[in-house]
Amino acid sequence: MSVSQNPFVHQCRVTYADCTVGNHIYYGRYLEILETARGELFRAAGATFLQLQDSGNIFPVVEAHLHYKAPARYDDTLIIEIRVTAAERVRLNFAYRITNQNDTLILEGKTLHVCTSLDEKLKRLPEELVAALAPYARSE
Repeated sequence: MSVSQNPFVHQCRVTYADCTVGNHIYYGRYLEILETARGELFRAAGATFLQLQDSGNIFPVVEAHLHYKAPARYDDTLIIEIRVTAAERVRLNFAYRITNQNDTLILEGKTLHVCTSLDEKLKRLPEELVAALAPYARSE
């Protein structure tokens, strides 16, 4: 999976709490890292998760795929690239690429989401959100 040339980019530093005794990020923590980066993407697009929730929209993950390429270790700087791969009807999907400060590929992945109301009924993506995320959409 390749990510387009102009993704949204978020950086974070690996904390000691993220790591196992073997000094690599515990595999499940990557989903939290991607969630944080995705939250920053939404913020950059003009709406926080809480603002979207307050307007009656949530985006639960219905599928996640992660491909671990190399370990990230304590104090590494991670560069997370995100592209929107689908924003249509009720679907909102993302592709991710994580590298470290040495440009080593750490992880590639994707998450698939649906838009629902707070009572978990499927609903159409807000048009203003689709428009705000358009600059981060993958161009095929």
